Amino acid sequence: MAQADKKKWDAKYTGREGSGQHDPWLDTIAHLLPDKGAALDVAGGAGRNALWMARRGLRVTLTDISTVGMEIALGQASREGLSLSLLAADLDSDPLSEGPWDIVMCLNFLDRRLFGDFKRLLAPGGVLVFAQPTLSNLQRHKHPSERYLLQDGELPELVQGLDIRLYEEGWADSGRYEARVVARKGED
Repeated sequence: MAQADKKKWDAKYTGREGSGQHDPWLDTIAHLLPDKGAALDVAGGAGRNALWMARRGLRVTLTDISTVGMEIALGQASREGLSLSLLAADLDSDPLSEGPWDIVMCLNFLDRRLFGDFKRLLAPGGVLVFAQPTLSNLQRHKHPSERYLLQDGELPELVQGLDIRLYEEGWADSGRYEARVVARKGED
């Protein structure tokens, strides 16, 4: 499965110019996020959101299965004079990079097993930023398939133990039905 996923995502990014525009939702939640420290972008592809965090002054590590996507991100970071660390990983079998992280960001990738790691890897006061479509998205879209969708209302349960600073679920400007959360780890 890992090789098939890598091949699929490498093919998607091959020939692409630049990393693309960051998720506009990040601009609306920027006031809830640290602007210094270490950040981990999980399954971040070509780095559009990782670069947004680096522009804000964070030390960012981008992890993804696609080396082609990560090379695009690194090229864009270099052109902008930004520092970006890369970690090739198959999240089905490879562990996440040890923290502690001031931000763990995971947008548009769902593996419920990772939520325990997200919580463990956050620094005290660190923030998890997560967004993923739910089953209601199938009302208008065939993809992602049910396998890759949250149940409606499921996300707050997955982040139990963290302080939810923002939770929203509904039709987003992107046209997708998404659940989104910004949740903070206690200071211990």
